[in-house]
Amino acid sequence: MDDLKRQVKELIINALELEDITPEAIKDAEPIFGAGLGLDSIDALELGVAIKKKFGVKFSAESADNRKHFASVDALAAYIGSAMGRDGHV
Repeated sequence: MDDLKRQVKELIINALELEDITPEAIKDAEPIFGAGLGLDSIDALELGVAIKKKFGVKFSAESADNRKHFASVDALAAYIGSAMGRDGHV
């Protein structure tokens, strides 16, 4: 899971072009939107597309759980790991 969290952090940085942030600066349990990294809804859309491209994991626009999945690196990694396991991806 730690490798997946690092991949998620690197994806956040690269997909959103956060030039002044390192993976080590992103705390696993801290919010990544609002007060955390200061990301907004446009960033969420871009990040969702990047996650789909990298991991093959989709988010449903109608899902009330999206806010929970995007709450932190921990939450994103847990969702991605779970979805990949269900779909049989490695």
